[in-house]
Amino acid sequence: MRGRRLASILLVWVLILSSVSAQRGSMRRNTGATSGKAEGARVLPPIRYTEFKLPNGLRVILHEDHSTPIVAVNVWYHVGSKNEVPGKTGFAHLFEHMMFQGSKNYDDDYFKPIQEAGGTLNGSTNADRTNYWEVVPSNFLELALFMEADRMGGLLDALTEEKLNNQREVVKNEKRQNYDNRPYGLVSARIAELIYPPTHPYHWLTIGSLDDLNAASMEDVKAFFRRFYTPNNASLAIAGDFDPAEARRLVEKYFGPIARGPEVKPVSAPQPHLDHEIRETMQDRVSLARIYMVWHSVPQWTPDDAALDMLARILGGGRSSRLYKSLVYERQIAQDVFVANLSREIAGQFQIVATAKPGKSLAELERAIAEELAKIKSSGPTREEMERAYNVIEANFIYGLQTVGGFGGKSDQLNQYAIFLNNPGYFEEDLARYRRVTAQDVRRVANQYLTDKRLVLSVVPQAQRQGARREAKEGAPAADGTVKKEGGVGQSAQAAMAKLPRPKPDPKFSLPPIQRRRLSNGLEVLVVEHHELPLVQMNLVVKTGGAADPQDKAGLASLTADMLDEGTRTRSALEISDQFAAIGAQFNIGTGWDATSANLLTLTRHLDRALDLFADIITNPAFPQSELERLRAQRLASFRQRRDNAEAIAQIVYAALLYGRHHPYGHPLTGDEDSVKAIGVDDVRRFYETYMRPNNAALIVVGDVTPATIIPKLERAFANWKPGEVPKVNIPPVAPRDHAAIYLVDRPGAAQSVIQIGQVGVERSTPDYFPLLVLNTILGGQFVSRVNLNLRESKGYTYGARTAFDFRRGAGPFVASAGVFTGVTKESVEEFLKELRGIRGEIPITPNELEYAKQALIRGFPRGFETPGQIAGRLEDIVLYDLPDDYFNNYIARIRAVTLDDVNRVAKRYLDPSRMAILIVGDRQAIEPGLRSLKEIGTTITFVNPEGRVVAGEESGASRSGEKSAP
Repeated sequence: MRGRRLASILLVWVLILSSVSAQRGSMRRNTGATSGKAEGARVLPPIRYTEFKLPNGLRVILHEDHSTPIVAVNVWYHVGSKNEVPGKTGFAHLFEHMMFQGSKNYDDDYFKPIQEAGGTLNGSTNADRTNYWEVVPSNFLELALFMEADRMGGLLDALTEEKLNNQREVVKNEKRQNYDNRPYGLVSARIAELIYPPTHPYHWLTIGSLDDLNAASMEDVKAFFRRFYTPNNASLAIAGDFDPAEARRLVEKYFGPIARGPEVKPVSAPQPHLDHEIRETMQDRVSLARIYMVWHSVPQWTPDDAALDMLARILGGGRSSRLYKSLVYERQIAQDVFVANLSREIAGQFQIVATAKPGKSLAELERAIAEELAKIKSSGPTREEMERAYNVIEANFIYGLQTVGGFGGKSDQLNQYAIFLNNPGYFEEDLARYRRVTAQDVRRVANQYLTDKRLVLSVVPQAQRQGARREAKEGAPAADGTVKKEGGVGQSAQAAMAKLPRPKPDPKFSLPPIQRRRLSNGLEVLVVEHHELPLVQMNLVVKTGGAADPQDKAGLASLTADMLDEGTRTRSALEISDQFAAIGAQFNIGTGWDATSANLLTLTRHLDRALDLFADIITNPAFPQSELERLRAQRLASFRQRRDNAEAIAQIVYAALLYGRHHPYGHPLTGDEDSVKAIGVDDVRRFYETYMRPNNAALIVVGDVTPATIIPKLERAFANWKPGEVPKVNIPPVAPRDHAAIYLVDRPGAAQSVIQIGQVGVERSTPDYFPLLVLNTILGGQFVSRVNLNLRESKGYTYGARTAFDFRRGAGPFVASAGVFTGVTKESVEEFLKELRGIRGEIPITPNELEYAKQALIRGFPRGFETPGQIAGRLEDIVLYDLPDDYFNNYIARIRAVTLDDVNRVAKRYLDPSRMAILIVGDRQAIEPGLRSLKEIGTTITFVNPEGRVVAGEESGASRSGEKSAP
């Protein structure tokens, strides 16, 4: 499946434009307008850019955006898994990993200098392209360009067998985590095998074959790199706060000397087709059956692609779609339904995916889908459906312009259009394709492509899958690992970093002012003006969440929030979703432990209509009994689904172990089967009337408004929302554990063990908040933290290891977690405990580690204020935890003030591995003997079920005095 499309659906191919062979010294300027299109017809804000090409063939695109002092560097290589051949698959994805392992002039972990600079970075591979990006403070542009150029031109100089073998293990863990150990995780590979012939470039997944990777020689790998990772097969986009002349000078300095590579010919393959229907049934360890219906469609940007995208949205694009209304809402035979036109560079596929509710058959789902397909083939879509589909697409285009970097940011989109269409400024024309689609076009493509020549793949429940034992035969990473990489900045990293370009002085960053108002009903309003794009973000924060759930009705806060948009006294649930879609507005509501947040994103021109809907939902809910019963059934079915997911099980059990099931933080936010069955409409209404009051809430408004324009609208919209007395929610303290203990949830055949280790942490109001932020950054809060460099980069045990303090109004949990290969579960626990003991003093925190972590937090701070949604999200902390309005103005100074004594003190005070709970969700038969050999913990293992209750009658080994059972 290809990488992010514009607004998740919009990567399409219409016309390959003539290439620009600009030589050094020539430059093309473009405002993003398309030829032959009147400026007055423009819908999108213009994306102005300049571009030039180096003599070695590297295309360079520059887009200035000075709204935030950050800059994005984005590189696309026109290579993906389709450029591989049978027997040598997975190479493109392997290089996605290898490109972070060091290069000629910086032979160390790529993340270290970028994260110290306060930057963020990532990369991804799909069938058609590989992309890499960094977003850094604007004074670190030279660093990002140096790093990207060095790995383009010098990766092979630093490539070693040790690095290659290590990343092979990381890829294996990625496969275990994202495919083998995930519900329905093996389906995508089977679909590719069934609908594409073995010689077609889309026959295999991007992750490739592990057998191929194991068999690959160093020369095989190097030859693939030399062929494809070259300047003439790449495009570099720079977007953000920079000087174009300086950027060009730096690009020429660092990328100019890289030699041109061999010409890469486009991959061609006959358009695949099916001569007949294929039906197959797979078994998987899932609770609910699922049907996949797959047709061949068209390559991206070909003439029918936009119509197929519109068809997909009308059929299955959210709650306003036909299949959602029919299968999920009206007939209530499906738990969920999803439709997508997944077009890629040389072929595409159209998918309908639906999950059966308990007691419903896939045959019933298939018949219902067939009925809806017959209707749209016969009559086509309505005018209202066409308008809704287009307006959502148009709004998503504009929403997609909020960020300069990252996946789907402006730099990524410029490169996407450059690589696939040879026209970086294709934004407006891309959207115009959807305006040209007619209802007859949608009806025609439904008839032309959604025929009986298709794949129907059914996935049905199976008691267990022998994934772990099958995987174990392939061999585990060596338990003693490789040479350990140092966390933070050790001596080897310092030597490498000494070669890096030095940054200019840090740019000035001014936080936008918070303008406070209070409505006549007591609702606090915080307004932040942000006029870069014509959109408005509203976050309504109600200062009560799941911690207020009654003991016997866990999940009540969450269910109450979910009921708000299921009907008001003036609109039905479907009318609400249709009306939001009609203006392209996005509404969502969610519940945390301390708050319930209702969020709205809308284009400025639709603000009045969006606000009318928003206020109706908040102030006028009807709580229909029929909607509660439908949501109850959906939620009960979702509980069955979460038992299929090891990470979801771990989160639920871990909370129960730390807090006990009767503590406000000890139950699942969404409740459990008994509690949800016990909740009635009166409970929902009572919770709403008790806690959802304007004097217990604040509305954060960020975007293209001023207080003068928005406050009168808010007064009118919320006039009928009345204040009331709101009881305080009590969060009792939790007595600390007196010893460490192991808890095990058995998942026979699991390909991975999910590990969570920790204890009750500390409340958000602690004066140690900033030292703890710095401590966690060092221990497990970023890629180059101690635990990740150990378990992933050094040992190859996991795809990722991390730690976190969950700060809440009461003391939230601390957790160290990872999904690890089953065969090294014991060793992974040992390494976690070693790091937890080490951070307390056995492996002292160094001054370099401290400074690295502080600089990463300080320099990365402005990135959190780029979009209205980010700003509103940051302001929620001010509202929830009674922080002063100047809190963020003082944030950098508070981080800078943290000392080595501070982090050492809080490490000793808040982290004690001798008192931690150690939870493993995995294959008991495979991992129990090793866990019993962890002498420092004791040989006792307590077995618990997926709800966190002790499994009765289980022999748990030699007991120790004072051993407590799971709550």
